[in-house]
Amino acid sequence: MKEILREEARQLGLSLSEKQLTQCERFSAALLEKNQVMNLTAITETEAVARLHFADCLALLTVEDFRGKRVIDVGCGAGFPGVPLKLGEPSIELTLLDSLQKRVRWLDEALRSLGVPATCVAARAEEYGHREEFDIAVSRAVARLNVLCELCLPFVKVGGCFVAMKAAAAEEELAEAKRAVSLLGGKAERVVTYRIGEAEHCAVVIRKVRPTPPAYPRRFSKIKQSPL
Repeated sequence: MKEILREEARQLGLSLSEKQLTQCERFSAALLEKNQVMNLTAITETEAVARLHFADCLALLTVEDFRGKRVIDVGCGAGFPGVPLKLGEPSIELTLLDSLQKRVRWLDEALRSLGVPATCVAARAEEYGHREEFDIAVSRAVARLNVLCELCLPFVKVGGCFVAMKAAAAEEELAEAKRAVSLLGGKAERVVTYRIGEAEHCAVVIRKVRPTPPAYPRRFSKIKQSPL
């Protein structure tokens, strides 16, 4: 895994130390071991884990400056993209947010065993406070962009950004989310395309230009029923 990840990072223009590569490898081993008794990932082959979990998430370090930033990963699941970002840029102050208590408990234990500091929170995004306290919010494969914006932009400080990991249909989702972005105090800044192996991936960067109105986020049932 180390050699695959070292090469993928090099192609992205990133350099990972032996310690960082070892931490990625150890987290991957912990993930795959726990996956035998808890549904954490459908990706279990070493090469795929290295590319589709770690390299894909580390690519965000080339999209935005994460150094010293306070970052929240919304709907983090098994820790992606937040954990690879923290391992690739240790100066990040990371909060991992997910609604499933047992997954968050495992993440907390796994990161403690690696000596990697992070705040692991079991809560729904629309119910977790801390409005406009983070420099960057990130999310991967959680929902359509118009829904994600309502869940993520309230966490971001004015001047900060929300970075959403998306597949090739990112431009289509961004067009659909135009009204939501504006209502929530955001401004679509750019869509960055990058390659992981043979696949094309996208990161949508939405800048926070105004405070999010207090009415948002709504209850999730309302968000799902009537997306902005």
